[in-house]
Amino acid sequence: MGKQMYTGSGIIKIFAGRTGKPFAQRMCDYLGAQMGDATTIMFDEGNIFVRINESIRDKDVYIVQPIGREPNDEFTELLFWIDAFKRSSANSVTAIIPYFSYAKGDKKDEPRVSIRARVCADCIEAIGVDRVLFMDLHADQVVGFFKKPVDHLSARPLLIEYVKRQGIVNDDLVVVSPDAGSAKRVHSFATALQVPVAIGDKTRYDHKSDAKVLNIIGDVRDKNCLVVDDFSITGGTLVDIARALKENGAKRVFGALSHNVMTQKAIHRIEESDYEWLVSTDTLECPWANESTKLRTISAAPMFAQAVKTIHDRAPMSSMFDHRVLKRLMDMSLETSED
Repeated sequence: MGKQMYTGSGIIKIFAGRTGKPFAQRMCDYLGAQMGDATTIMFDEGNIFVRINESIRDKDVYIVQPIGREPNDEFTELLFWIDAFKRSSANSVTAIIPYFSYAKGDKKDEPRVSIRARVCADCIEAIGVDRVLFMDLHADQVVGFFKKPVDHLSARPLLIEYVKRQGIVNDDLVVVSPDAGSAKRVHSFATALQVPVAIGDKTRYDHKSDAKVLNIIGDVRDKNCLVVDDFSITGGTLVDIARALKENGAKRVFGALSHNVMTQKAIHRIEESDYEWLVSTDTLECPWANESTKLRTISAAPMFAQAVKTIHDRAPMSSMFDHRVLKRLMDMSLETSED
């Protein structure tokens, strides 16, 4: 069976779907565990087949599957994994979803539309999941769609530590929200750095088009600006707000994202933009990251791994926020990224 991680409550068994394997492996490296033996097959017509290749009877199982670049296939595969584990007599099944694309569908804000995040939550619970882990959901209220326990982790401590280590936190720094909707998230980021906030005034004409930044609310002249958001797909808003900041007199522009969901075209847009660098976590693999000299990545895997250990040991999640634990996680995240 190979190396396994023992804690106060027994063996930690971490498995991964197709797109979760790199992230799960980084979690296992942190825990000193071996990833569970399992197989996913995609048939030519698109049918998905999953199989567990070892006994998991009476074990607490953790399945890692980001839902991002191929969300429909990834979500369906996750459901099949949960079903397979429950049918194989697992004691409990925890779904680890580092990035959850359907969190964008959190409300009925126009007639005759589905609340997609709620549908996904219902499906995950109906198939038998016992617990779910996320990081930086696009809308916090998605947690309330679940009746089972949900742990909602934050990338903020990791990103803040990275920014601090770049030596740019001083009286000249302003943290920028791309729009009013992200202002609350960005305000907590700025409070931790003890710097002011500016907000982009933007509008979006339809679901498919890029948002346009119309104005910058706040003083950014002769300032260094750190644009903070949860994710970007096309890179349009990020590039647009960087341009607007420069036009309003900003000296330097940097960026920080919880998740990198960018397309290859978006990566090239960032490379040609006004950003000096843009940092994000590794919650979603980016095949094109090395095509830009401006993209930087830090790993959220140690934080998820520590959360798994905390859950597995039946310890309170608040213990993760002890400053010594956070420092170790941040150091490990940066070391994992450098490796």
